[in-house]
Amino acid sequence: MKIADNWKDFEIIDCSDGEKLERWGNVLLIRPDPQIIWHTPKTDYLWKKADARYIRSSTGGGHWEFYNKIPEKWTISYGRLKFNVKNMGFKHTGLFPEQAVNWELCEKIIKNTLETENRQPKVLNLFAYTGAATVSALKAGAAVTHVDASKGMTSWAKENALSSGVSGGQVRWLVDDCLKFVEREIRRNNKYDIIIMDPPSYGRGPGGEVWKLEDKIYELVFECSKLLTENSKALLLNSYTTGLSPSVMEYILSFVLEKKFGGNTRSYELGLPVKDSGLFLPCGSTAVWTKSFIT
Repeated sequence: MKIADNWKDFEIIDCSDGEKLERWGNVLLIRPDPQIIWHTPKTDYLWKKADARYIRSSTGGGHWEFYNKIPEKWTISYGRLKFNVKNMGFKHTGLFPEQAVNWELCEKIIKNTLETENRQPKVLNLFAYTGAATVSALKAGAAVTHVDASKGMTSWAKENALSSGVSGGQVRWLVDDCLKFVEREIRRNNKYDIIIMDPPSYGRGPGGEVWKLEDKIYELVFECSKLLTENSKALLLNSYTTGLSPSVMEYILSFVLEKKFGGNTRSYELGLPVKDSGLFLPCGSTAVWTKSFIT
């Protein structure tokens, strides 16, 4: 497990009975997490000081219950990066703090390419959401193509870039179906040094058809491999799908990419420290192929 333990503006204070108590800047939130199946005592007094709590409905979905007035949106920092967060309709805040591990990995690869090859690496960020990986890559000096099917999420990503001072960087903001975009990039013979993929567990295609990540993941990786070259550096695949283990993703990347380009593949769980227990909460997983720059 790789732990994102360099946060100052975020922390998990405690977790029990399907919920986690988190601090986002100065805001305390209680959010559900199905992995938290233990029933440890909630002795921390901050459980009773939460500003808001997301309540799941037995029929699906849920709602926020507010105990104190909090901003419609607020900003938290991670080193030189600044992100705008808010209470979204389905328990989320617009940021996944555990992904800081992967932001830092990409930053190292980008800086290594700039220093050793004296050229600006090209990054493709697919299913790019609110653009945390995009902002991080821009801050490190890369040129980024940011692709997400949601116009609203792409606008949010632009706000994050502005907050972090990289809105003037070399970036393309595209609202598009990711697989369709990849297919067009293949026809245009465009290539990238780094590809980041963070696909949802479930999605809908351009015609409204429902698809499951487990059914589409091999196709996604195989098609994305056509956007890489012998000089490409990395492909990162993230997943929050419980049925898709890190080892399965590693197998796919190894089979598709190592056979074609060489290099190495590895996988790991992502985790966040829990302040009160001193333990670590698992938060999804990543498989990463790298050509030569190993960290």
